[in-house]
Amino acid sequence: METGKRGERMVILASSLGTVFEWYDFYLYGLLATIITVQFFSGVNETTGFILALAAFAAGFAVRPFGALVFGRLGDMVGRKYTFLVTMGLMGAATFAVGLLPGYAAIGVAAPILLVLLRMLQGLALGGEYGGAATYVAEHAPDGKRGFHTSFIQTTATLGLFLALLIVIGTRLAVGEEAFRDWGWRIPFLVSVLLLGVSLWIRMQLEESPVFKKMKAEGTTSKKPLTEAFGQWSNLKIVLIALFGAVTGQAVVWYTGQFYALFYLEKMLRVDGATTNILIAIALAIATPGFLFFGWLSDRIGRKPIIMAGLLLAAITYFPLFNALQHFANPAQFEAQEHAPVTVSADPKTCSVQFDPIGKTRFDGTGCDIAKSFLAKAGVSYSNIHTPGVGSGATISVGWKTLEIADPTGLSDAERAALIRNFGKSAALTLQAAGYPDKADPARINKPMVVAILTILVLYVTMVYGPIAALLVELFPSRIRYTSMSLPYHIGNGWFGGFLPTIAFAMVAATGDISFGLWYPILVAGLTFVIGMIWLPETFRRKIEH
Repeated sequence: METGKRGERMVILASSLGTVFEWYDFYLYGLLATIITVQFFSGVNETTGFILALAAFAAGFAVRPFGALVFGRLGDMVGRKYTFLVTMGLMGAATFAVGLLPGYAAIGVAAPILLVLLRMLQGLALGGEYGGAATYVAEHAPDGKRGFHTSFIQTTATLGLFLALLIVIGTRLAVGEEAFRDWGWRIPFLVSVLLLGVSLWIRMQLEESPVFKKMKAEGTTSKKPLTEAFGQWSNLKIVLIALFGAVTGQAVVWYTGQFYALFYLEKMLRVDGATTNILIAIALAIATPGFLFFGWLSDRIGRKPIIMAGLLLAAITYFPLFNALQHFANPAQFEAQEHAPVTVSADPKTCSVQFDPIGKTRFDGTGCDIAKSFLAKAGVSYSNIHTPGVGSGATISVGWKTLEIADPTGLSDAERAALIRNFGKSAALTLQAAGYPDKADPARINKPMVVAILTILVLYVTMVYGPIAALLVELFPSRIRYTSMSLPYHIGNGWFGGFLPTIAFAMVAATGDISFGLWYPILVAGLTFVIGMIWLPETFRRKIEH
């Protein structure tokens, strides 16, 4: 019995550690998005540059479903173990290459293009990794313990993020903030080559899954896993239910709690990057045991009620939680918005959406554009007042103070530049007089309360994510399990979740409301809750040796 337990522990340890390192590689980019904006997207206005950096971050997620198809097929035909050895090597090589990649200043537009290509290689690798690790552990786990055993795999994404945070924080402290922004940001990427060596060695010690070995011996492995998984309605129907009744909601809760919260603190609440990383790391350390608890609990009461409760709590409480986060992280900004709200009055026909996918548009053709561009760069939330027929000028109100912006139409470049410069000075002084800070005051950040809020957000993540590997494994037959579970998981997490920071930040840039982006995860989580309550089956008592 002890030998069996030691074997189970080795399977969990080896699979989990390898997956931790893959997530470490993948999420370094997200942590360093602000710096990467400067390194690879220079020459673009600040708001657009940040959105483009987030889009490059999301490129890795965009290709994850294709990785799921390629490597899921291999996993069901060749085996679980060898497939995720290949994915790990691909991930490690791509991450190491990011650390060596010259920036925009050195090679121009080739830099962001190469960066996106490397992110796509990372996404392909991760598309094959998760399904293999979850399937491998579940097929070793005894009945009644699959939720608990696979919950260790569920901790790996958070532990990978936590490891990345620790190395980023350590590097920042070791080389200093200025050096880190210049060249030190490369160190965490380069360190990944050491983690790759350890991970590959650990994975090489594993044997193939007993369920797959049995299928191989009996000759019952699938010859056409893609056709069986998605070409037959009986299985495709379960894939769709898994996607829209569980995974999409899980994905947006995961990325809101662990990534959007980070972007929100740093980009919108103006908390410095090092402090943001430390606060997130503390919250992750406190809440991560929740994955194991909810995985264990799902073996006793079922997967569905825990996941559905997490989705509902998130949808109901996101607005008050993020409002409280602003209150405790940047109280000066919160107080200024309460007592001196900012409005932009202009003809809506003269107002552009403050997002340029090409990265070269200058938002200075109208008074409205000049005003909104300034406020977006300053991280100030504002509301819009439509005043049709007033021409191309605009008015900004900060509390009782009003600033007029003249119509820039017909001005020379020098005159337009002077108009923008003078307006910027006046607007900055007006905002400062109204109490709007340039950045969050470290002395006024209520760090215990910020950590408490972040911990609640991560606990929601543990509720929806802890039991989901076991649920997905149990939904599908063993001969096509790797393929069937990987695709909905990576569509949900790669597309609905991975694009969340980009979508939410673009929504903020378009409306001026720093909380408006929350509508995206709230609506997706709410819709998933409804679909899941109606159609998602309970699976925790199912046998998986079929």
